[in-house]
Amino acid sequence: MFNVKPFEERMKKSISVLEEDFATIRVGRASAKVLDKITVPYYGTPTGLDGVATIKASDARTLVITPWEANMVKEIEKAILASDVGITPTNDGKCVRLVFPALTEERRKELTKKTAKMGEECKVAIRNIRRDANDAAKAMKKNSEITEDDLKAAEKSIQDVTDKYIKEVDSVVARKDKEIMEI
Repeated sequence: MFNVKPFEERMKKSISVLEEDFATIRVGRASAKVLDKITVPYYGTPTGLDGVATIKASDARTLVITPWEANMVKEIEKAILASDVGITPTNDGKCVRLVFPALTEERRKELTKKTAKMGEECKVAIRNIRRDANDAAKAMKKNSEITEDDLKAAEKSIQDVTDKYIKEVDSVVARKDKEIMEI
């Protein structure tokens, strides 16, 4: 009998990666998640911002990044400017402030296009996993490990799992779009 579980696990992983990527998209509210992918050189080693500083939201639209070492302020500022966060940091010598502007209608539409593109990339990954699963089932049939009927049943269960995760991608994208479009 063909086991769909390992392929289903890979599909789940694709969705969790999509959700992690969505967490880095800013939606007009201050969130430390937008800084997750930013690294700064710390004694020659690229280190995540949360590894060299305290990140706090002082209000709904402002993040305050307080480095543990005063000499890191300039490095943090440079790293944020070099990233694709799209916010210019202000530096008072002791900490770095990020003020999140309210999103314009145009920027909101750009972000929904970006989420749709990311969702489509996730669907492609899921379809590739489906192809891998179908290939594995066909190889088992070719090696006489399963019968023709087992192959048909395996292909149906693979398609059912794929449809389930494609719908999940659609709902994750819809949730993020709703979050982006609310004012």
